[in-house]
Amino acid sequence: MGWVFGGAGEPLDSLKSPRFSQPITFARLPFIRDLKNNGVLGVFVGIPFDGGATYYTGARLSPQFIRAESRLLRPYNMDLDVYPFKVLRAVDYGDIDVVPTNVIKTLDKIEDGVRDIINQGATPFIAGGDHSVTLGILRAIGKRYKPLVLHFDSHFDYWDEYWGERYTHGTWVRRAIEEGLISGVVQVGIRGPQYDKADLEYPRESPVPIRVITMSEVDSKGINWLINELRGLLRGPVYVSFDIDSIDPAFAPGTGTREVGGFTSREALTIVKSLSTMDFELVGFDLVEVLPPLDPTGVTSLLAANIIYQAMSVKAKQLSKGVT
Repeated sequence: MGWVFGGAGEPLDSLKSPRFSQPITFARLPFIRDLKNNGVLGVFVGIPFDGGATYYTGARLSPQFIRAESRLLRPYNMDLDVYPFKVLRAVDYGDIDVVPTNVIKTLDKIEDGVRDIINQGATPFIAGGDHSVTLGILRAIGKRYKPLVLHFDSHFDYWDEYWGERYTHGTWVRRAIEEGLISGVVQVGIRGPQYDKADLEYPRESPVPIRVITMSEVDSKGINWLINELRGLLRGPVYVSFDIDSIDPAFAPGTGTREVGGFTSREALTIVKSLSTMDFELVGFDLVEVLPPLDPTGVTSLLAANIIYQAMSVKAKQLSKGVT
């Protein structure tokens, strides 16, 4: 049975061990936490927390469901011509332990957990969790890189507070700016009704640049225009935060604050894959706001797993080209 469990970057061989067997890890990668001694350059990690959600909850369950739907992922990405797991020596790091009832303590735990990953020389590919977890991630990554954040979402997430609470899934962008963690934000996919016209003012007041690309703008100018726009905006270290509700609920129904009129699944994958053609360094990636209880067929978790796979492939292409 020595063939069942491979080393870093080696998924279980599905021609020897069927995909529905063995303990569930992302893409059937080995579960390893000692990264440095295994030469690991990329890890999948879960953050099962939804204490920052303001509407439907259930995102705490998504890391395990995304893992389950990732079992059909295969080692070779033919679209990008890369073996992402092999290049990254990728592993499943498991989950960062959270405090389900406490946002502040959980953010501290996330910061510590992500710092440990990047200190071991690996790039994290993270499955939340609600979007509040991104602030904890950026507290680790931001203190090292102060990256530009590429933010896919239907919502701005730069509100100051909800019901007097400053740490929710809708406030993380403003907190990250206030804490000096990021150099700027590019927001893609924003749409839907707002509380007030004044909500649109913050990008003009922000101490760092915020470029907002609405779905209306994408609708009128096209996906190729969007890709070219991103090519001109993304430079240096970039952190990508991908809220699944940037995708239309027809394709990703399993999320908590759904807005109609978003990207198709094909468009989302095309955009993420296109990042491999751009001149920046990917320093981390998260995919958040998948709610398995609202996803009875698993299609949202399946899409999430594929988006993360493409993000890993982007990093692998960058490493293959010497972008570090």
